[in-house]
Amino acid sequence: MDCYTANWNPLGDSAFYRKYELYSMDWDLKEELRDCLVAAAPYGGPIALLRNPWRKEKAASVRPVLEIYSASGMPLASLLWKSGPVVSLGWSAEEELLCVQEDGVVLVYGLHGDFRRHFSMGNEVLQNRVLDARIFHTEFGSGVAILTGAHRFTLSANVGDLKLRRMPEVPGLQSAPSCWTTLCQDRVAHILLAVGPDLYLLDHAACSSVTPPGLAPGVSSFLQMAVSFTYRHLALFTDTGYIWMGTTSLKEKLCEFNCNIRAPPKQMVWCSRPRSKERAVVVAWERRLMVVGDAPESIQFVLDEDSYLVPELDGVRIFSRSTHEFLHEVPVASEEIFKIASMAPGALLLEAQKEYEKESQKADEYLREIQELGQLTQAVQQCIEAAGHEHRPDMQKSLLRAASFGKCFLDRFPPDSFVRMCQDLRVLNAVRDYHIGIPLTYSQYKQLTIQVLLDRLVLRRLYPLAIQICEYLRLPEVQGVSRILAHWACYKVQQKDVSDEDVARAINQKLGDTPGVSYSDIAARAYGCGRTELAIKLLEYEPRSGEQVPLLLKMKRSKLALSKAIESGDTDLVFTVLLHLKNELNRGDFFMTLRNQPMALSLYRQFCKYQELETLKDLYNQDDNHQELGSFHIRASYAAEERIEGRVAALQTAADAFYKAKNEFAAKATEDQMRLLRLQRRLEDELGGRFLDLSLHDTVTTLILGGHNKRAEQLARDFRIPDKRLWWLKLTALADLEDWEELEKFSKSKKSPIGYLPFVEICMKQHNKYEAKKYTSRVGPEQKVKALLLVGDVAQAADVAIEHRNEAELSLVLSHCTGATDGATADKIQRARAQAQKK
Repeated sequence: MDCYTANWNPLGDSAFYRKYELYSMDWDLKEELRDCLVAAAPYGGPIALLRNPWRKEKAASVRPVLEIYSASGMPLASLLWKSGPVVSLGWSAEEELLCVQEDGVVLVYGLHGDFRRHFSMGNEVLQNRVLDARIFHTEFGSGVAILTGAHRFTLSANVGDLKLRRMPEVPGLQSAPSCWTTLCQDRVAHILLAVGPDLYLLDHAACSSVTPPGLAPGVSSFLQMAVSFTYRHLALFTDTGYIWMGTTSLKEKLCEFNCNIRAPPKQMVWCSRPRSKERAVVVAWERRLMVVGDAPESIQFVLDEDSYLVPELDGVRIFSRSTHEFLHEVPVASEEIFKIASMAPGALLLEAQKEYEKESQKADEYLREIQELGQLTQAVQQCIEAAGHEHRPDMQKSLLRAASFGKCFLDRFPPDSFVRMCQDLRVLNAVRDYHIGIPLTYSQYKQLTIQVLLDRLVLRRLYPLAIQICEYLRLPEVQGVSRILAHWACYKVQQKDVSDEDVARAINQKLGDTPGVSYSDIAARAYGCGRTELAIKLLEYEPRSGEQVPLLLKMKRSKLALSKAIESGDTDLVFTVLLHLKNELNRGDFFMTLRNQPMALSLYRQFCKYQELETLKDLYNQDDNHQELGSFHIRASYAAEERIEGRVAALQTAADAFYKAKNEFAAKATEDQMRLLRLQRRLEDELGGRFLDLSLHDTVTTLILGGHNKRAEQLARDFRIPDKRLWWLKLTALADLEDWEELEKFSKSKKSPIGYLPFVEICMKQHNKYEAKKYTSRVGPEQKVKALLLVGDVAQAADVAIEHRNEAELSLVLSHCTGATDGATADKIQRARAQAQKK
């Protein structure tokens, strides 16, 4: 603790930088880093090395080896390179390795060396070959920029959605630029390149010459350039040994530093901390590392071996054959607590806690001093914040103990920040472990988010650790444990040395009914790996038929898909499978499959009724279903045929089918319809007007309305219409015509089979009380009262009801007695009731 600041190096008066070891590398490299193509992913990501790259001094027969390591040097993958010469390596934001070949083809590999896909950067790149390449990251994803042998640039801002962009030509460019990089301004990728003393900025439309403001005179060439992690700042290394630092817009200069070294550096990267006002650049030569900024002096380190710099959000990772270190600006909270002779509240609280552990009274003195200044809350917050930026667990614990000690003397200090920091540090310490090899800082962890960290653990197949973190942080199952188990299951199905039965059982035992896990997704992965039987077994555990059926169809297990769809009871799903089967099978096999599935057959018939009538007829013929076939021909006679001859022919076919089905009633009815059609055609020819498609009743009514009573009666006799029905038809028709004279004659033609109350009702419906009264005298006794009430003769209705001594009729008459005029009638009924009760 006393020597804690020994590795702090001041840069000017306002900032300190420290370099500490992350891991002691044990990767047993057989070659120097300078002899390899190297790519390291940010956020503590993996390291890729392509050993024995294509160099002139190497034997052409030696195949290079692509190796992938964790940040701690643990091997993740190794494969013999069998493709073309590689120009550049780089990692995407999803931790996929992009290998840019000389012919412009980009091969994409997973973290474990599994080939994912490939894409080409275009024919022009293929023809002119690749001189140099850069992999860069934007808010849209990971991009690739290519410099071709024709000294032209081509780029794609997002390899996930490949859209190639050919950049404008640089006037007079005859050789490769001395250095170049990609910039992201206003959500658009640009190319910045140096040609001698000139800088050119390429966008999608034009090439423009730019000049850094305040650049020292005498520059004849730019040897190196670097863009900050956030693409906000730019550094230029000139052949005069000056390093110019400014904004990427090249409109503002931050500072300029003379390093007195004119040799071009191997690497130059930015080293800055979020929300810090300090800006620094790290420059590396063969055996020297220099940190420069807005200060007259620099910080220098000696490099004992070949090293490689990896820019990070809040610092720089530096790895070599033996070590992996992190260089960064000391955070403000740590600086205030640990700098020599600090009187910051956090420093006093840390001392108070240490004295308390020694049981010294000085603890009380320190604590009183903080409380008198009213800075105890600030002291606790400083200790919590500083703990987050510490890499060593013992320092984390010491600072958190101090924060916990200070909290005891505060009444209303919210515990959330303390608890959250403890959780975050426990997670960070777990992933920083040598065997995991993800050396995230607290700032990187917060920028990355816990979900992305879990994705990266899953990508490394560290499922137990990922699940433990989810359970520890109490993440929702769908976002945490369930999602990780689903990834584990998808990895499990790729293990082809285990039987399908064992894999399916193991997955089901582990997953069970875990919410958020889709067995169909796992089955789809199994099918993609060529394990169809395993996919089918996994689908047995999928409770949602809507997820089972589409995959079964994709696997060409249509009959099984049909069974699952029928079991689900989802008719839409059944129709989906049926249409798929129809396109997949020949007609005979399709119909045979339907015969074995009655529900599917019924649904398909319903479908055919509206979409495919001919197919429906074939189904009925195949099943010898003459009843339905007859019904089909009847519908077809009206739906498809317009000529009367065609309709009659279709109806005859229907009648024959009904006879075969032994349905004589339907057959006779069909024959009657045929006779009616012929008669209607004859009536149209003889009388004019429209008779076709009318029902038998409507035909009779139309004849009566047209005054053809004899024809109507003949039609009724021919089709055996009952007298009661005929009288109703004629009564209604004559009333509609208001032919009251003919109606009266009709009523006297013979005794009415329907009685005479309907005559009264029909007349009153037409608002003709005069005609209605003509028939009241002819109404039978049982309906007399009702008829009299219909014409409004309440007094006479009362007399009849009293004469009949019928209580129901008396009540009916009373209900029609309204107003003073009917008062006498009502009294009369009441007296009749009283006399009946006395008797």
